Amino acid sequence: MAFHGTVVHRDGLRAGTSGTARFVGAEHGAGVSFFWVDAEPGAGPATHRHPYTETWVVLRGEAVIRSDGEELRAEAGAIVTVPAGAHHRFRSAGPGNLEMLCIHASPEIIQDFVPDPADPA
Repeated sequence: MAFHGTVVHRDGLRAGTSGTARFVGAEHGAGVSFFWVDAEPGAGPATHRHPYTETWVVLRGEAVIRSDGEELRAEAGAIVTVPAGAHHRFRSAGPGNLEMLCIHASPEIIQDFVPDPADPA
């Protein structure tokens, strides 16, 4: 019996020298997309929003997550969800790297970066 699906390795999804991999579901017949983050302390994206829900699964390390002006710390084992349209970002906050899945409830990754005075210069 033949396997009817796709298989891709994380290394094939990394952009440049970044430790983060980007999986676009539409390219693999999937209804979800995700970033598999491997971020050094202090690293993370600028404030942005999506037209769909985003869910984070913290696999290793610690993250500080900011959503619509509120902050929380999430450690390994935490699952955090932000609603569609929320202005949000995260930073790797532990002494070691943050490993986290950022699951996008969409077969495409749609990000709109927005100004936020709390973003580092």
